[in-house]
Amino acid sequence: MVRRTLLHTALRAWVIQCWWRSMQAKMLEQRRRLALRLYTCQEWAVVKVQAQVRMWQARRRFLQARHAACIIQSHWRWHTSQTRGLIRGRYEVKASRLELDIEILLT
Repeated sequence: MVRRTLLHTALRAWVIQCWWRSMQAKMLEQRRRLALRLYTCQEWAVVKVQAQVRMWQARRRFLQARHAACIIQSHWRWHTSQTRGLIRGRYEVKASRLELDIEILLT
């Protein structure tokens, strides 16, 4: 009877130990998944911030280049208007007077 009681007690202890080990494994797995989820969230946040900064830098460079191109174009247009204006005209001769209509086209 003592042996049977000790056997039942040992089996119950073994069942409790198995349950406790499985609970510890589950808690460890949950902590590991939580740590992994936090790590991936942080990594994605870093990637998004880097992408935003790179986009901002690229946009700033684009706007600077566009502004420079506009300045160059405006100076070039002013220069060509000062040096290479073409004069086109249309005229009619009437009986008593000469009427001129002249258009100045800048290219």
